[in-house]
Amino acid sequence: MKIDQVREQAFAMPLTNPSFPRPPYRFYNREYIIISYRTDPAALAAVVPEPLQIAEPIVKYEFIRMPDSTGFGDYTESGQVIPVTYNGEHGSYVHSMYLDDDAPIAGGRELWGFPKKLASPKIVHEGDVIVGTLHYGSQLCAAGTMGYKHNILDAAATGVLTKSLQSPSYLLKIIPHVDATPRILELVRYRLEDVQVKGAWTSPAALELYQHVMADVAKLPVLEVVSALHFVADLTLGLGEVVHDYLADSAVAK
Repeated sequence: MKIDQVREQAFAMPLTNPSFPRPPYRFYNREYIIISYRTDPAALAAVVPEPLQIAEPIVKYEFIRMPDSTGFGDYTESGQVIPVTYNGEHGSYVHSMYLDDDAPIAGGRELWGFPKKLASPKIVHEGDVIVGTLHYGSQLCAAGTMGYKHNILDAAATGVLTKSLQSPSYLLKIIPHVDATPRILELVRYRLEDVQVKGAWTSPAALELYQHVMADVAKLPVLEVVSALHFVADLTLGLGEVVHDYLADSAVAK
């Protein structure tokens, strides 16, 4: 293969058979269970990178079922999202993500910088309760329970939810060089696009996080559950933009 051909064909690894297709990626009937909880402010300060600012000591623990995702297939995801501000604008910092499908792990990490790791999250409906769990191997790392569709969100509240889903989210993209130093170290911003909320509900909820060396969700401890939201939506995952280059800062400092 000629050098020009390599340049033309290169999109993702491996060169001749990439682990994921080119975007856009559209998600249909994406089911969310989001349990918001109060945590230790010092624990948050230890994981949220500047120049992001912590909005309040709240973490959103998410279980997401994705049965129909163009390019990525059928999979489930779980993780922690932290409300933040950047230059005064409210958004979210994606702190951790665990999922059970190779293509979105590779694509999410390589394209945007999503902090994705392989694990076994699940959402199941058990009678009058929705149960979300995260296992890493045989070990239970997170367990959330939520009453089944107790209160329907009205049109106004659904509109607020839709607007919130379209607010900016931030990622710390880290790609190492061949000598194991950082080659890319960037704060990336992305948004969800063409969001259509098909139904949304609130209910009482409970959440337990368990210590695990490789799935350290319990490092942001649950002090108090403050709310829970269950909804189903169609949406497109928008591409990202770099808003801060940490390596450029380092070069200026030197």
